[in-house]
Amino acid sequence: MLTREFVLSFREATPYINTFRSRTMVIAINGETVDSGHFASLAQDINVLTSLGVRIVLVHGARPQIESMLKLRGLARLFHRQRRVTDFATLEIVKQANGAVRHDIEAALSMGMPNSSMHGAHLRVAGGNYLTAQPLGVIDGIDMQYTGQLRKLDDAGVRQRLEAGELVLLSPIGYSLTGEAFNLAMEDVATHVAITLKAEKLIFFVCGPGATNNDGGRISTLTAQQAEELLANSTQPDDVGAYLPCAIRATRDGVPRAHLINGNEDGALLAELFTHGGAGTMVARDPLVKVRTASMEDIGDILALIRPLEESGILVKRSLEHLEMDINNYSVLEHDGKVYGCVAMHTFEDAPMAELACLAVSPEKRDSGYGEMLLRHVEYQARTRGIASLFVLTTQTAHWFLERGFTEAQISHLPLTRQRLYNYQRRSKVFVKPL
Repeated sequence: MLTREFVLSFREATPYINTFRSRTMVIAINGETVDSGHFASLAQDINVLTSLGVRIVLVHGARPQIESMLKLRGLARLFHRQRRVTDFATLEIVKQANGAVRHDIEAALSMGMPNSSMHGAHLRVAGGNYLTAQPLGVIDGIDMQYTGQLRKLDDAGVRQRLEAGELVLLSPIGYSLTGEAFNLAMEDVATHVAITLKAEKLIFFVCGPGATNNDGGRISTLTAQQAEELLANSTQPDDVGAYLPCAIRATRDGVPRAHLINGNEDGALLAELFTHGGAGTMVARDPLVKVRTASMEDIGDILALIRPLEESGILVKRSLEHLEMDINNYSVLEHDGKVYGCVAMHTFEDAPMAELACLAVSPEKRDSGYGEMLLRHVEYQARTRGIASLFVLTTQTAHWFLERGFTEAQISHLPLTRQRLYNYQRRSKVFVKPL
């Protein structure tokens, strides 16, 4: 049965579908996600992404599996600076555990379940010696032995497989030019791969909702700077504390977005990628919300914002031709590339005043403070031009402006050129704010 919720959700996802087509995403799956049995449903969502033209590099971990096998064999586990010290016996366990996890992942990605997104799918999984590694060496007097660090990615080989429509699956084991194998950290591999491939996204799966505030609530978006401050001033779960620095590094080295998503929540990957609110924590180098000067390409978005307000009488009707001629006086507010608000500022040669006009915010974002951001943007623009005060003409939003420092004034306070254009039939009230 067709529901409005489905239609709205599909429309919400459509811009993201267009954006992500032919883009590369690096997804890091920890061993806990595979061990918990949740990867089978996640495999369906990964198949959805590939069917939409997204190029996927999947990097897996195997820490709980390694721990279990070490305990079974009665072998000691030793860590230094949160890295496993890998002797020869442990290296053999690392190889076995990674091989087992890799086979489980390939099996899940090969399922053709009826009545699911996997039905009739044939997702090819590629692997190989794409990772060149070197020993980590001696740290603080501790010989890390077969614990290594990634030296180089065969990015040309990986891209070739992605262009052929295959999913590339990487295990955290690298090989040296002398033929030795080294145990690598999954998060380091995923980060290096995302940066080298210039991926659109780097995605980590964690065992909770993502980064959290002091009350335990999920933080949906962070800049790299905010993420650093969060790590310095709060206690995060162990996996978040391990992956968040990698997300910061990736975004500062060219990856537009990094995400921390709950690996135990069915559908969290799709909800994070294809909805405005997401389902995890997204990290970006720069703020996701910004105000910028409008361009001709924004006219359609501006019209969509102001038409309902014009029809209700809140705003004066503006024609397409008027917007095209006046577009340089407009600014738009966008969140993650989508326009959610607009405002215009008009200046006058006969008075040190500017008019704030056409302030509009999308209904679903009117409680997000976007109106105040647009107002502050216009105030800043006016101050930089040496303008002494702002004025606004309004019929239905007087209290909003009064609460933000405007006071009611007479028509005679307006610049003469604006007084001549005043619409006495509309009878708008005048409000002025000194800057």
